[in-house]
Amino acid sequence: MNKHYDIPLLPLPYDFETKKVLKQVNSANRRLAELKGIALTIPNENILISTLVLQEALDSSAVENIVTTSDELYKADLHMEGQISNAAAKEVLLYREAMSVGFERARKNKALTLNDIKVIQQSLENNNAGFRKVPGTVLKSSKGDVVYTPPQEYQEVENLMSNLEQYINDPGIHDLDPLIKLAIIHHQFESIHPFYDGNGRTGRILIILYLIINELLDLPILYLSRYITHNKGEYYRLIQLIRDKGDNNFEEWEQWILFMLKGIEETAVQTIELVKQISVLMSEYKNTLRPLFGGRYKHELINNLFFHPYTKIEYMQKDMMVQRKTATKYLDMIVDTGLLQKVKFGRSNYYINTKLMDLFIHHHIDGRNNTETIESVQQ
Repeated sequence: MNKHYDIPLLPLPYDFETKKVLKQVNSANRRLAELKGIALTIPNENILISTLVLQEALDSSAVENIVTTSDELYKADLHMEGQISNAAAKEVLLYREAMSVGFERARKNKALTLNDIKVIQQSLENNNAGFRKVPGTVLKSSKGDVVYTPPQEYQEVENLMSNLEQYINDPGIHDLDPLIKLAIIHHQFESIHPFYDGNGRTGRILIILYLIINELLDLPILYLSRYITHNKGEYYRLIQLIRDKGDNNFEEWEQWILFMLKGIEETAVQTIELVKQISVLMSEYKNTLRPLFGGRYKHELINNLFFHPYTKIEYMQKDMMVQRKTATKYLDMIVDTGLLQKVKFGRSNYYINTKLMDLFIHHHIDGRNNTETIESVQQ
């Protein structure tokens, strides 16, 4: 196995627009356009951002074997007394924070600079070490074998990342469909492996943000990490195949690009279905609660229950602009309809939107039986 890979500068010297690739590009683009349209059926974009980004965070962290449950995650998110000690849940919440930070920057600037990438990784890892300056990082399999040695010198990392930044932001460099470029960018980033920690998760956040800056999506709601978790062995195999082949590796690149395009298409289809079901569920809740609340009904009520799948009295107070006693009464009224489940946690109650949680569980394709993973180790 070739542990060393001379990372090429971009653009690559191949014509990737083969029949096979273009066919898959068209399918993926069609599904992304459908997802972009269907997302507009949810009146408050923050509902989708809040719920789907947390699911993406759960799946992306699972790729790195940071495994927690939705229950632990939402409890941690409530910041209730008896703080959650689940370290994995805290890591997943940091992922959501990093995604939110990146999304705001990408949407505003329509670009992904090196500074943006560093800020995302900093939010994710809670440190500001920046790009690797100390040699010694290698990638090992779960069995402990070295599978890949990324660039060791800081200057090389910096040069390759500057080249990647230009490739991301200047469409004139390579006249290719953005989805083909996306697959190349992801492979390049993972091979440069610019940080000590968090490269995999940062790389997966960049996939979604690249779709945003190219206006293929308006919101960061594509579940690509689930596809990667479910196909983890193949994901790592195809990444490494390009490195092992070295030069003249067109066929390996084509395989990798097809794998990523298929992932975009599949996950767009899954997310379209999920967004449709969330939309139907919101209508169902509205039809039940509007007559129940009468003149006191406000659309903030539904927003609250879907923005916070686990809600609490304080959230209801704030969203409905009512006293604590009234917020408690409202939540208990909804519990009586069967739309919420009341659970005691510490000395407080929280209220679970069980139908929404069931949707997430139903859509959760569990790829954790495939445990092959690659870890970054500083020697």
